[in-house]
Amino acid sequence: MATLQTDTLVDQYFHEIESSVGLSAAEEVEIAKRIQDGDEVALSELVQANLRFVVSVAKGYQNLGLPLSDLINEGNLGLMVAAKRFDGTKGFKFISYAVWWIRQTVLQALAEQTRSVRIPLNQNSNLAKLARTNTQLTQSLGRTPTDQEIAKEMEEPVETIRALRRVAASELSLDAPIDRSDRDSASFGERFSG
Repeated sequence: MATLQTDTLVDQYFHEIESSVGLSAAEEVEIAKRIQDGDEVALSELVQANLRFVVSVAKGYQNLGLPLSDLINEGNLGLMVAAKRFDGTKGFKFISYAVWWIRQTVLQALAEQTRSVRIPLNQNSNLAKLARTNTQLTQSLGRTPTDQEIAKEMEEPVETIRALRRVAASELSLDAPIDRSDRDSASFGERFSG
């Protein structure tokens, strides 16, 4: 029931932002100046004009543990930070600046909310890249890719791919037996509780 309601809300959100219009470089500079002067309406204009981009970034992190709606919400927070900090006089487009903030807030949310033990952001980014590459190769090859194929596609050593796979599979319960072949073995929690 909750998933159906969430899907409906996400669809409604997509419909609402569909009509948002992008801004020219000159408009971005003018709006950035107004934001620096404390104009909240200008902040809203810049954010509204770039909501579709947040969705496209958030979709790249799907199936990593958070629903798309949460990824979009986190990305929107990053977009707002970028909008407040953007300096239009530097000569580059707002979205080129904002993409870093959007990705960082999404990755931070994934790091904090999806794992029992926090993993550094750069590792989360590598895990996301591994998942995307694995999905792309599975689709193009019609089978599960080997570590060597993934390593070649990601331009990383095979050992790096294997290490990333170990990190991805490393969630462990404190109630799990230390020796998995012996069900009566002490658990990790018992071992470290003193």
